[in-house]
Amino acid sequence: MSIDLSTHFGGLHLQSPIVVGSCPMTAEEPSQVALVSAGAGAIVLPSLFQEQVLLWNDRNGIAFSAQEQALLKRSRRVPVENAGLDAESYLEMVTRASTQLSIPAIASLNGESGGHWLEFAKEVEQAGAAAIELCLQPPPPSVYGTAREVEDAVVEVVTKIDHAIKIPLFVKLHRSYTRLSQLSCRLLSGAQGLILFGRLPDTDISLDTFQLKSEWTLTEPGTISKIIGPVMQVHSYCPGMPLAACGGIGTSIDVVKALLAGADVAMVTSAVCRDGPTVVRTLIDGLRNFMERHRMKSLDDLFEKRPLEFDSESQRNDYLKGLTARFDPAEVRRKVSRLHGDRWGHPTSDVVAD
Repeated sequence: MSIDLSTHFGGLHLQSPIVVGSCPMTAEEPSQVALVSAGAGAIVLPSLFQEQVLLWNDRNGIAFSAQEQALLKRSRRVPVENAGLDAESYLEMVTRASTQLSIPAIASLNGESGGHWLEFAKEVEQAGAAAIELCLQPPPPSVYGTAREVEDAVVEVVTKIDHAIKIPLFVKLHRSYTRLSQLSCRLLSGAQGLILFGRLPDTDISLDTFQLKSEWTLTEPGTISKIIGPVMQVHSYCPGMPLAACGGIGTSIDVVKALLAGADVAMVTSAVCRDGPTVVRTLIDGLRNFMERHRMKSLDDLFEKRPLEFDSESQRNDYLKGLTARFDPAEVRRKVSRLHGDRWGHPTSDVVAD
């Protein structure tokens, strides 16, 4: 049976619902070709950071806000090896990808505030990007007083960029927004799609220096359950907003669940970094096999199963059952932590399994 996996996301026509998220691999031309051959519907290029755009603005005599001036000083102290591509090199990469690839190449801009740097979106569009992914890092609590003020700032930034470009704008949101469904509807006026969710580093504390530190790790496979609920909520509350599910998608079953939850596409990043471009073909083959078993000829047939919703009684019953369940220790394989300390008394943990 012939199965059509083509779909649309925010004005882009894609040959499959698998979008490869922003990562170093999407900057490498051999990897780009391999991802296309594997069946990716689109790729998101590595992010260009606000700091790099500010340096570009400085070289081109573009004005700065007071907040941007402070960030520019910080940018000049960033080690070269941590800064990523400069703005000129980034535009060259966008042009190469857009002219050489047969699938959409989506640029990615990553920053923490509004300002003149957002005008660089026009440069990215002129370089040939099929669309732009905008990643806004959540501000510290001291910047805004209320959740509404945080939302207003996001909407203002998105609206400003949308007015400056003609290509689709996809906004990558983080889990920290308290009114995600309402914010999604407010963004309909400026965003052509949302990506749920962006990653933030894990926060840890050094017991030697008494300072905070950030740790980046790949998302563990099989953790898609953390995003299914929010995707369902946004899709139900704001059905007109195209959605990309992102986070913990590593198997074809994860892809199916993401699409059934309300996503139009599944964004895969950690799985590609972990297993290479061929994982895209594995995901697509698994999706096709699932649809064939259920006699679905296109993704529209799959989308007809939406929306999936709990009825209030069954959801409450499952909640009560989970909180009152009793487990037999003999039947549950548990991990036991044995606490040790170094010569300074700092705890170290060796974990063993029963």
